[in-house]
Amino acid sequence: MQKYILKYKKLTQDAENTGAQAVPLIKRLRLSWKMYVLIAPFTILFFTFTVLPVLISIFISFTSFNVLEAPNYIGLSNYFRLFLRDEIFTKALANTLVLAVAIGPVGYLLSLIMAWLINELPPKIRAFITLLFYAPAISGNVYLIWTVMFSGDQYGYLNSILLRISAISEPINFLKDPRYMIWIVIIVALWSSLGTSFLAFIAGFQGVDKTMYEAGAVDGVRNRWQELWFITLPSIKPQMLFGAVMSITGAFSVGAICTALAGFPSAQYAVHTIMNHLDDYGGIRYEMGYASAIATILFMIMFASNMAARKIISNVGK
Repeated sequence: MQKYILKYKKLTQDAENTGAQAVPLIKRLRLSWKMYVLIAPFTILFFTFTVLPVLISIFISFTSFNVLEAPNYIGLSNYFRLFLRDEIFTKALANTLVLAVAIGPVGYLLSLIMAWLINELPPKIRAFITLLFYAPAISGNVYLIWTVMFSGDQYGYLNSILLRISAISEPINFLKDPRYMIWIVIIVALWSSLGTSFLAFIAGFQGVDKTMYEAGAVDGVRNRWQELWFITLPSIKPQMLFGAVMSITGAFSVGAICTALAGFPSAQYAVHTIMNHLDDYGGIRYEMGYASAIATILFMIMFASNMAARKIISNVGK
């Protein structure tokens, strides 16, 4: 295969040197057919189970479809209904954006800062603390702890402490009171979102070439902050991008946390998110056309957020 790669590189270089057009597709396929064969299984699976469902969902969003009958094309009616007549979706969109802003950037920065600090510890201590931080990501029923913590009776840990110090006269139903629910969801979501991004950052910090710090000192880097900005962060951009994607995905898909803590639907829709709205119409009412429209809006928001994160990370260290 190596000779085909060399031929392809030579052909491409000759085309660039002579100012000719790019290498024709037929020649690229002929020279690199073995590589295309190797990536074909992944490409087929990715297209079948990722790209194709997204395209089908976008198509269904323009129809009225209840699973039992054939889809009926209705144009933009689902989207007009979403933004003009569905007050609960408007509430869910607002809640989702608030949670995404509070959880995504904050969780991302916390993971990055904690990984940077823990990376400076001795190896054995670093391994133990890394396990502690990653534990929420591999735990089973992680919400049981928080349900007991914020239980609305006197036996809930927080209520018990507040009653004991006479801060309150009667228990507070934290998980049913709209004043507290969104803050509790933010705390739990931040706690459970540190694992994967944190682990990626730790791996990135461990892979930075130590000689770059010596070269940086020769070039005028004088303190740890300059090392972080000009050497460390540019060296771990792949891990930063992965962490950003995971943080954005987690921030916009907090519906499961809301349901586990506050029930479905939550009181006064205080923590009702787009994911909850999608589950409602797709998994309960089986209005698949309308649910697909909700999913398409969520997909567009997440795609725009990922592109913005990619743009920001590309400017790190410049």
